[in-house]
Amino acid sequence: MSSPIGVGFIGVGVISDTYLENLSSFPDVEVLILGDLDTERARSQAEKHGVPAHGTAQDVLDHPGVQVVVNLTIPAVHAEVSSSAIAAGKHVWTEKPLGLDRESTAALLQQAEAAGLRVGCAPDTVLGPGVQTAKREIAKGTIGRPLFAQTSMQYQGPEVFHPNPGFLFAQGAGPLLDMGPYYFTTLVSLFGSVEKVAAVGLRASEERAIKVGPNAGQTFPVEVPSTISVLTQFEAGQTGTSLVSFDSPLARQGIVEIHGTEGSLVVPDPNQFEGRIAYVKPFESFGEKPPEQEWIEVPQKGVVVGRGLGLLDMVRAIREDRPHVASGELGYHVLDVMLSAEESAASGEFVTVESSVGTVPPVPADFDPFASTL
Repeated sequence: MSSPIGVGFIGVGVISDTYLENLSSFPDVEVLILGDLDTERARSQAEKHGVPAHGTAQDVLDHPGVQVVVNLTIPAVHAEVSSSAIAAGKHVWTEKPLGLDRESTAALLQQAEAAGLRVGCAPDTVLGPGVQTAKREIAKGTIGRPLFAQTSMQYQGPEVFHPNPGFLFAQGAGPLLDMGPYYFTTLVSLFGSVEKVAAVGLRASEERAIKVGPNAGQTFPVEVPSTISVLTQFEAGQTGTSLVSFDSPLARQGIVEIHGTEGSLVVPDPNQFEGRIAYVKPFESFGEKPPEQEWIEVPQKGVVVGRGLGLLDMVRAIREDRPHVASGELGYHVLDVMLSAEESAASGEFVTVESSVGTVPPVPADFDPFASTL
């Protein structure tokens, strides 16, 4: 790998725009071809972003210059499409989740390992300077020994803005598998592997109605919990409580708080690459009424970009023969945590998480996505 890495896309839906905008600005990668079931959409996106070729998914797999496939297909075929890319001799970067079941996703990772190929999995927001600055503060002991975390993502649901939201309430989705990856990936990157989980969930209604677009008024079934609360026990001893809900009239998203023996730290929204990092120290003492606590702001360090950062880290890691941050193993463990939470909500019992992941490596503060290193 002594020149820019050739990249091909399979799936060019709405999220492809931000990927293409960012990847086209990184000197270490070069987007060569876009493929989609809708070849006209692939052509339109290729023209819009200056990509030299377009066609079908097979055209991407057959392209001799493509070394990494970006899998932006629907979650139900993530594992299948990624497996096809591995079989074609390509590394894979896939949108979350890695898959929808343990069996096919574990088989994918085994296939990649046998082929000597890498798998990376969104979200890569954990590589952004927001989460990484917070991670460095925890590592240097700013809040002492981390004890527990609280996270929350709640609002009234995607039907208020999405013209076709039914798939977000189907098996393999819901707020847990749709938004949970951002929060659990962040917690695992800070605390390490989850040992066991307990969860409770509910469906506010059996069906919901689309509120915007040409299909407004049409109803669709709700197949999974639309609100779920998850209790996590980490192998290192910390605990966490996480709420994900599509039922809350009160919109409150991006809440990640880490509480330790010497302070409490606010971490930025894990669905973003940047944000506020601040902490408070415990009181020494106070009288009848505690005084207002002073927030100590932490300057964010690092270059802010967006989606595609994890892919860039992966291709540099291949050249440098080091682990990449948003790995397939991390994606699998987060999927295992979420599936275990679903099982706990159904059974009413704690569920042991069978998988684990090694220490998630940090991103150096001087990581420059706009540098040419290959």
